Amino acid sequence: MDMWLPLLSEFGFPVMVTLYLLHRVENKLDSINQSIVKLPEHLYQQQYRSIEQKKMVE
Repeated sequence: MDMWLPLLSEFGFPVMVTLYLLHRVENKLDSINQSIVKLPEHLYQQQYRSIEQKKMVE
């Protein structure tokens, strides 16, 4: 245990900054993942609308 205290005091700030940045990146990755999951449905809806618009013009 005595060995850990100097390491924590020496590397504590960089560790905290790293954890904070990882937390922020994790939130952004969750948003990107949700967007990717919704992408096929969105593309299908756009394709369906495009087909419907072409039918209306004809």
